[in-house]
Parts: sequence; structure tokens; C-alpha cells
Amino acid sequence: MSDKKEKTPIGQRTVMGFDFGTKSIGIAVGQEITGTANSVGAVKARDGIPNWDEIATHINDWKPDLLVVGLPLNMDGTNQQVTFQAKKFANRLHNNFKLQVETQDERLTTTDAKARLFEQGGYRNLGKGNVDSMSAVIILESFFESLWD
Repeated sequence: MSDKKEKTPIGQRTVMGFDFGTKSIGIAVGQEITGTANSVGAVKARDGIPNWDEIATHINDWKPDLLVVGLPLNMDGTNQQVTFQAKKFANRLHNNFKLQVETQDERLTTTDAKARLFEQGGYRNLGKGNVDSMSAVIILESFFESLWD
């Protein structure tokens, strides 16, 4: 008997999103069928290297079919140093967990995340982990939107 997971059809997958940062990585999980995502928190990172055990726990708990990593680009669409670090993180996710990994443009997600969080709870809601995990939600939602464009 194969250990391989049955391939979930596009449109019905559970997707986990990551807002990569060198100090903190926000995580969200969502469903393609509804196009919605929810925050599952943030993991600390040191120079862009996350606590892989914490990430493994989230992946084992949610069993996503696909991982999406936000790609931090300059406003003109060009790469910046952290773009390459995010791509490296995406490659490591793929290699460590043997799951398909996509990248998603994440320009302005931090601004959007702060606005949403402020709306929900004022300044006290703007902690770094909250912003990173809300950014992951926005990255996933924009990924879902791009599937239907």
C-alpha cells in the first residue's frame, strides 16, 4: 500500500500560506473551495531560518495539499534581497515536506494587514506576530483570487 496521499482536485485543496520574514514567519490556512483563510499564528526565525519543528507541527496538524509563500517584491516588481531568502525558504519547504509550493506576490500585504487588524481591535492588535499572520491570510486570499481570474 502506498504512503502517498491521494491528490486533491484543484478547487478543493487545503492550502497553507506563509508570510516570510527574517525574524518572524506568519502562517495561515485556507480552503480553495471557499477562498477564505484564517491565521494560525507566527513562528520566530533567526536570520530567516525558522524553527522547522514548529512549522512541521502546523503542517502535520493541518495536512495541507499545497503551500504558498509570499514573495516580497519591490513596488516596481523587481527582486530585493529578502525575495531571494523567501524563494530559498519556499525551496526548503518543498524539500522538507515534499509538498507542492507556489509563490504569490505580496506587495502591500503588510499595509493591508495593519489596516484590517486596526479595524478589528485598534493599536493593541498590531503586534508583530498578529501582523505577520494576517499578512499570511492576505497572501492566501490573493492566491485564491488569482485562481479564479
